[in-house]
Amino acid sequence: MNVIDTSTAFAPAPADGWAPQQRVQDETKTVSVCDTQPVTAEGIRTLLSDCQGLRFDQGTDSLARARDVLRDFRPSVLMLDKAFGIQIVLEWLAEIRSSGPVDLTANTAIVIWGASITEAEALRFLQAGARGILRKTAGISVILACLRTVAAGRSWMEESVFGETGRGERYPRSELTAREQQVLELVEQGFKNKEIALDLGIRPGTVKIHLKHIFEKTGVRGRYGLALNGLKERGMAMAPA
Repeated sequence: MNVIDTSTAFAPAPADGWAPQQRVQDETKTVSVCDTQPVTAEGIRTLLSDCQGLRFDQGTDSLARARDVLRDFRPSVLMLDKAFGIQIVLEWLAEIRSSGPVDLTANTAIVIWGASITEAEALRFLQAGARGILRKTAGISVILACLRTVAAGRSWMEESVFGETGRGERYPRSELTAREQQVLELVEQGFKNKEIALDLGIRPGTVKIHLKHIFEKTGVRGRYGLALNGLKERGMAMAPA
């Protein structure tokens, strides 16, 4: 079978004479899957077989092999099964971002998907470097929207994952004091109260007081809500519940 590399195709010259040829870019995004159930990868292959702009690339049931796929094939998106285990997935994300000469997530958007994902789990995955959060119960249109969004460089998730904490409008940071701003930024990065206290050189009890004031001023309920709003401010797309 002959393979045509459309990424190196050239546009034809105009009929009225010679002109410098311009490269025509192939906009198709590749999707790989790392799932504990190999049949799942076949399902994604079938889904993308007739999908404009998206093409199935690799499927594996091994995290070690998934790392090789990122390094050797650089897919646009890797769908990673949460069923490998939350801590194992978090450690794997940390490894591919820091153990080699380059951050392997720089060229590949990681989408964590699972049968069920809690609010706390979703935030941990996003803060660890994942670009998208998806439930395996999502409809076809939602799955495709997620893949296209993360392949384009944005973050994405279903709004229903965050329950009520993710439904508010963006909050007015201008009303916060300088110290409250610092606390808020660390919460958005996933810091715990003791870690915030150590970083800012204050007592954990003082952190709690600052958080109380932040909740009162912003109207956001809980640290997960604060972290979510920070992600939304940085351009995360939210799919309606």
